[in-house]
Amino acid sequence: MAQKILVVDDEKLIVKGIRFSLEQDGMEVDCAYDGEEALKLAGENAYDMILLDVMLPKMTGFEVCQQIRGFSNVPIIMLTAKGEDMDKILGLDYGADDYITKPFNILEVKARIKAIIRRTNRKAPEKEEPVKVLERGDMRLDCEGRRVYIEDREINLTAKEFEVLELLIQNPGKVYGRGELLKLVWGNDYPGDLRTVDVHIRRLREKIEKIPGEPAYVRTKWGVGYYFA
Repeated sequence: MAQKILVVDDEKLIVKGIRFSLEQDGMEVDCAYDGEEALKLAGENAYDMILLDVMLPKMTGFEVCQQIRGFSNVPIIMLTAKGEDMDKILGLDYGADDYITKPFNILEVKARIKAIIRRTNRKAPEKEEPVKVLERGDMRLDCEGRRVYIEDREINLTAKEFEVLELLIQNPGKVYGRGELLKLVWGNDYPGDLRTVDVHIRRLREKIEKIPGEPAYVRTKWGVGYYFA
């Protein structure tokens, strides 16, 4: 099946160029030109990826991203004309999975889309196999369904938050440095810095820990990195 992508930007020439390039690769593309239209389409359709500009009419891209996270874990790449690190980190704080700074090369955009979709939309096995489930205390991780439960209550995680938790929970007690996590979860070609890892760990703790400041699951080995207790 063709991958379905939502492209959101108020600059119609940019949208037209992205749409043409993605369709050349066999993808199905919907377009939106303001925040409200983007939110409406995201609620009505199942997308494999959303490319979301930060500066939009009616609602900012950050606001749209935050509201989408209330009902969907669809991977979101923020498009921003601002190069400051804090703007990028802010985008991740609102639930984005990645960001690309304008002006960008369309080949880079397509490479990011394909890489994230490969990681998040795993192909179903040809033969029926039992669902792989990891249980640690009162936490249950459904690796195939990409769902997390604590005391039978589902926790809504983004694609990257899930991948970080999955890596840590599969290797309890093993300490991963920030650079190692960045390489394993985001890939060797990811241009972001180590603060990306810190933002995701903080956001993950806010969702799974009873007291985020005193984590019981994802702990810090000071000066070294993070591990699952």
